[in-house]
Amino acid sequence: MEESIKELQYPIGKNKYPEIVSKELVEGWISDLENLPFKLRNLVEGLSEEQLEEPYRPGGWTVRQLVHHIADSHHHSYTRFKWALSENKPLIKAYEEKEWSKLFDANTAPIELSLTYLSALHAKLVYLLRGLSPEELKKSYMHPEGNVEVSVLENISKYAWHGNHHYAHIKGLIERKGW
Repeated sequence: MEESIKELQYPIGKNKYPEIVSKELVEGWISDLENLPFKLRNLVEGLSEEQLEEPYRPGGWTVRQLVHHIADSHHHSYTRFKWALSENKPLIKAYEEKEWSKLFDANTAPIELSLTYLSALHAKLVYLLRGLSPEELKKSYMHPEGNVEVSVLENISKYAWHGNHHYAHIKGLIERKGW
């Protein structure tokens, strides 16, 4: 059975922040962030250059663009965590992720650059997150799109989902293609 574009676009569903957040749930999100670089590397390291140029869905980003996007996006996330923890509800700067995906590096750079960067970035991020107090988890930043307040806790959830979301894009493509 052919999957719909929506199923291909959101293979694990859209991110939903729960009303009640347990300590176990938070630790699960942090573990997802900790494991993403290893899972992603294991998933893509054997792909050929031709396979890296395959879009995960019609009109979607290529595997190469996805790997670079995850690194770019999680780079921004790390900065957002730091801003929220060190300033009083700072207004962050959003970035044009679709435009970033069109840049030379996102389309041509070896994925090893982003895989290596993700490993270091997530090691620092996980170390930071595991050391936060309950009060620090409540700190927040303001997102300019809709002037929405995002807590550190919600950002942990958001980026754990984000990594799993794009991992599922690549995994689904690999399974559909029989690679």
